[in-house]
Amino acid sequence: MVSFFPKQISNKAIATYIASLAIISIVFINYAMEWKFFLIGLTFVLLFFGLSNKLSKSWKSIPSKVFVKRLFWTALIIRVLWVFFSYFFYISETGQPFEWSAADSIGYHGEAKWLSAKDWSVAFRYWRGKGGVSDAGYPFYLTLLYKIIGPNILIVRLLKTIWSALTCVLIYKLASRNFGNEIGRIAAVFCMLMPNLIYYCGMHLKETEMLFCTVMFLERADYLLRSRHYSFITIAVPFIFAISLFFFRTVLGAIAIISFFIGLFFTSEKIIKRGKRILLIILSLSFVAVVAGGTITTEIEGYWNDKSTNQQLQREQQTINGNKWAKYATGAVMAPMAFVVPFATMVDVEQYEQLTLSGGNFVKNVLGVFVLIAFINCLFIKKNWRDFSLIGSFTIGYLLVIALSAFANAERFHIPTLPCLLMFAAYGVSLLNKKNIKFVNYWFVGVFIMEFAWAYFKLGSRALL
Repeated sequence: MVSFFPKQISNKAIATYIASLAIISIVFINYAMEWKFFLIGLTFVLLFFGLSNKLSKSWKSIPSKVFVKRLFWTALIIRVLWVFFSYFFYISETGQPFEWSAADSIGYHGEAKWLSAKDWSVAFRYWRGKGGVSDAGYPFYLTLLYKIIGPNILIVRLLKTIWSALTCVLIYKLASRNFGNEIGRIAAVFCMLMPNLIYYCGMHLKETEMLFCTVMFLERADYLLRSRHYSFITIAVPFIFAISLFFFRTVLGAIAIISFFIGLFFTSEKIIKRGKRILLIILSLSFVAVVAGGTITTEIEGYWNDKSTNQQLQREQQTINGNKWAKYATGAVMAPMAFVVPFATMVDVEQYEQLTLSGGNFVKNVLGVFVLIAFINCLFIKKNWRDFSLIGSFTIGYLLVIALSAFANAERFHIPTLPCLLMFAAYGVSLLNKKNIKFVNYWFVGVFIMEFAWAYFKLGSRALL
């Protein structure tokens, strides 16, 4: 078993990124990205692939308590540095500490700033008037913070660095419990260095807090399924965090509940005994009975009934806005690529957020091969998928829903499964051998083709070629 991220793969990944960016910039020279986005992307790629090799190797034998401390503080420092850099970078770019064409982030800030000066009764009436519970969680959290500390943008983002660093620790616990300690450490290092997870700490969006709640649910639910000792607290906590997800994204909460049931039914007898399984089934059904029939169920039904219409409208709107090839990005096309997308944007079509995230999306594109190795191994070789049915069903279920929606290539909508994909990628790394390493080498050629094809698609769909 490979117990760390190999240096030769790190070097090939870095070389592939530089080669892809150089060739794309030369071929499409009129739309080459600006140097600042090149530097940000290259820094993220070097950070991830350079340190993933060094830290997964040098930290693999240290005591668990020491590893957790190093993991947390290193993740925190990286994220704090990014928060300060991005804060002033956005000001220099846009004149305010928000990203280009900011919509949701400024909306959250303005809403919370206004409601923090009002009584809670006004806030709750306002949120009820908006209808539904989806997306109410983050405005409530932000309003509460502003009532305590005032509308301080920087402090809110520094708090995000803590939630994100804690998410890395939770991933270590979750991955170690499922795949073993060495793989858990690789997964934790991946999360610590993953550019997309760092990136959202510098934005006024809900993704960081939503990710923390998602991973907390998965970690506590997995602990509940696997532990021989359980109590009211260990049973209540995963259900509390499952409920919290409905207040961030209704579909996310629904997938969390479904994945728990799948884990409950399919996890093998050696992990969860019959008596405990029956007890948890009864409690889970009781929980669903309480939730069913209310606003949450109504929202889920609405999303399901409108899914095809929303997808069609989104494609038509993208076409109207100049993306004339968007109509071809259907669920049938996007579903097979769910583990890999979104692709890295390496041409300037004035989508500056995507240019900033080009390095992070490239990292995900590269790691996709290890996710595939892990899933192939679980399903067809070792056939031990039942032991990972909770995190596996959550990952596949949510990605399938997104692939069939109007947001199949929207990076923000893929983010809830990113920590799970990093866990499976770490597992895939551990399975490297003489047979599948050839597939990994071919994959780098495939990644170059992906990035070049995506650049061509970006320009061609806007009639810029």
